[in-house]
Order: sequence, then structure tokens, then C-alpha cells
Amino acid sequence: MLEYFGEANSAALFGLAGGIALGLAARIGRFCTLGAIEDLLYGGDDRRLRMWGIAIGVAIIGVHFATALGNFDLGETAYLDRVWNPLGTVIGGLMFGYGMALSGNCGYGALARLGGGDIRSFLIVIVMGLSAYFVMSGPLAHLRVSVFPVQTDADTVQGLSQLASQFGISPAITGFTVGGILILFALTNKAMLRAPGHVFWGAVVGLSIASGWLGTYWIATTGFEAEPIETHSFAAPIGDTIYYTMTASGNALSFSVGSVFGVVIGAILGSYSKGHFRWEACEDPRELRRQLFGAALMGPGAILAVGCSVGQGISAFSVLAFSAPVAFLSIFLGAAFGLKQLIVGFSPAE
Repeated sequence: MLEYFGEANSAALFGLAGGIALGLAARIGRFCTLGAIEDLLYGGDDRRLRMWGIAIGVAIIGVHFATALGNFDLGETAYLDRVWNPLGTVIGGLMFGYGMALSGNCGYGALARLGGGDIRSFLIVIVMGLSAYFVMSGPLAHLRVSVFPVQTDADTVQGLSQLASQFGISPAITGFTVGGILILFALTNKAMLRAPGHVFWGAVVGLSIASGWLGTYWIATTGFEAEPIETHSFAAPIGDTIYYTMTASGNALSFSVGSVFGVVIGAILGSYSKGHFRWEACEDPRELRRQLFGAALMGPGAILAVGCSVGQGISAFSVLAFSAPVAFLSIFLGAAFGLKQLIVGFSPAE
């Protein structure tokens, strides 16, 4: 594969395959961060949140068994090879969650809606990707680093599995225990058991996250060119994709680009299969202004938190990074506050 396609193109293919699966999960399986939070808080339905539990559990088990077999190194991931900055995670997570509520979607959800014909989501994706780059490597990058310094220290424990291994506990045991508990908890619900589609698509998402880690790790350790070890996340990768579309003649493909395009392709296929594809635009300028402001918050928020609702909410969880539950809770609280503000603000006066 590497001899035929090369390292960069092979990584893009792994991203494309996983992205297509994620796009299908969003459009057919209704896998959505904000939707799960909204269902829980205002619909009394926690099934989509339990889907996240299944996705996280499957991803954890897959990644940790691969680690136990020597096919993956947790310490090489971006979530474990640097010193965790809790303040950045909390502030970034709150920003991201609040922006997600204003926009009506996270980056992953916006890509999925774009695949269904929603032109508003195209603007959200563009603004989110550009705002992420603005803070990551643009005009505010030096300010970000000075306020939220990034330190790499390979000897510092940044995850539960790393901590457990110091006591001689195999990654397989850690992964199976934590992942198994999450899956069992997700399935302890009669309504969930009566919705096999939720279980299936949750597992598909978890396998997609694990496949990204394992595929890019295999390329990095087998090929001759330096390729990053990564999996699906939708903040900086959206910016990467925008940059690639402008410089493709002098730039190489990457996992991120494949992932972003894959979600859109999967969403198109899923929306057509369900008969849901239709072109949509924003009829209210005030609504569009709110959504773009939310997108402008999500990009920097994801950079500060080192991941979005998928990046921290599933990918970081899959390697059991300490930052993952803190980021997930911060995103949840930010989204809950934003949803409450919107609902109260648009309630008719009594």
C-alpha cells in the first residue's frame, strides 16, 4: 500500500474511510454531540448520549488491545505526549460548547449537515476552520502560547493507562475494564436495547476513531517519511483542509484532509439514502450572525482545549487522557448554558 500510494496518500485514505463512516453515522444513525445534549436536557431522552458511551467504549477497547499487542504506542499521541493544561481545557471546552449551541452544530455536525445540502453549514465550517488557524498559528498564536504554554515531557504521566502501567497493569486490562464499563452502562437502558441502530452506529464511530489511530501509527512506523499519528477531530483539520484546497499543487494530502472530505461524502450518501438531501439556506440574517459568531468561538475553543467534541470527547477518551473527561464536561456545560440562553431568549412573553 505504501509503495503504491505513498505515506501521505495512504494516511488520507485511512482518514477518508473513517470519515465516510462518521458521515454515515451522523446522517443515518443521528450521531450528534449537540443533539445528544439537547435530547437529554429538553427531551428526557438519553439514548444519543449513550451512543457516545458505546463509541468511547469501543474506541478504548480497540486502541488498548492494539497497544497490548505492540501495534500502537499511546505515548505517541497528541493527547499524551504533552503536559496537560487544565485551565486551557476548561476555558476552551466552555468556549467550544457555548459556540456549538449558538451554531447549532459542532464542526463534525456542520460537515454532516453540509453533506445534506445545508449551505449555512458551509459558512460555519469556513469560519470555524479559519478561526482555529487564527489562534493555532496565526496572529493570536504567540498570545495563546504565552497564556497557555505547551510543554512536552515524555516522562510525565498524562493518562490513566500510563498510570496503570506503572503498577504493572496491562493496557488490555485497563482498556477492557474502562471500555467495558462504559458499554455496559450505555446498554443498561431498555429504550437503548430496543434501538439496535443506536448501538450499531455508536460502535461504528468507535471503530472509526480506533482505525485512525492504528492506521496512521502503522504508516508512521512502517514508512520512511515522517507522518503524524492522529485520528479524527474537526477543528484544526478543517483549517488544514481549507489550506490544502488553496495549495494542493504544492502541498500533500493528509489524514485530516481525507477525514474532512470523508465526512462530507458519507453525509451525502447517507442523506440521499434516507431521502433527506435538500438545499437549505438561512432566511434570517440574525440567525446566521449568531451561527457565525458561534463558529468563531468553536475554532479557538477547540485549539485551547486541544480538541473538539470528537477530538477530546472520543479520540482523547480512547487513549484515556486525563484531559478527556474535563473537556467533555466543559463542552457539555458550555452547550447547556448556550441552549438555555437561546430557549429563554426566544420564548414567547407571557
